[in-house]
Parts: sequence; structure tokens; C-alpha cells
Amino acid sequence: QVQLVESGGGLVQAGGSLRLSCAASGRTLSSYAMGWFRQAPGKEREFVAAISWSGGSTRYTDSVKGRFTISNDNAKNTVYLQMNSLKPEDTAVYYCATGPAVTTERRLYASWGQGTQVTVSS
Repeated sequence: QVQLVESGGGLVQAGGSLRLSCAASGRTLSSYAMGWFRQAPGKEREFVAAISWSGGSTRYTDSVKGRFTISNDNAKNTVYLQMNSLKPEDTAVYYCATGPAVTTERRLYASWGQGTQVTVSS
């Protein structure tokens, strides 16, 4: 019942920045948190960041700490991922998802967006 639409991906040079957006509709407040995941070719989908809808809790995977910032705007039912100092290894399809908690466990997230491509050139 929840629909998620990611946007903001694109091609950027190493060291550049992008801001991803995830617009939610439907039963948006039935979940406690929102998360961002990414998947590169030939690799498993991995956790990137998560935030509670209240904004009181956030969590990041070690490889993006200090570079990425997750935030939300409850009035717009939107979650953002500000990505700075991008590296080629950040290249992946980025997905947002609804979750029951600020957790890294992929299996606990229920609804997923279609993904947006982020490509970082060297």
C-alpha cells in the first residue's frame, strides 16, 4: 500500500555531490523508519543509512560516515540522502525502503522503491 519513488540520481565526478529524494505515499506513517540501500552490479544489496520518521535516530554504514547525511521532511513525506565527497565505489542503484526500526537488516524492510542510478566517474 506504500509507494516509494526515488529521484536525484545521475552521473557525477569523484569528489562531487548528489542529493537523492524518496517521496512516499499511501500508508506512509505505518512504518517507524526509512532506509537507503544500494546495489552495484554483481554485489548484494547493502545498507547505507536509515532514519526514524521522528528524526531522532539515524544510522550509517561505516563506508559513508562523514560523507552522507540522511534526513526527512515529514510535511512532504520525503526522505533525503545528501551524498558528498563521492567515490567511484559509491556507484550503484540506490533504493529507499520502509522499515520497523533504524536497522541495517535488509530482511526487515517491507516496501521498496524502484531505485535511482548513481554513477561516480574517476
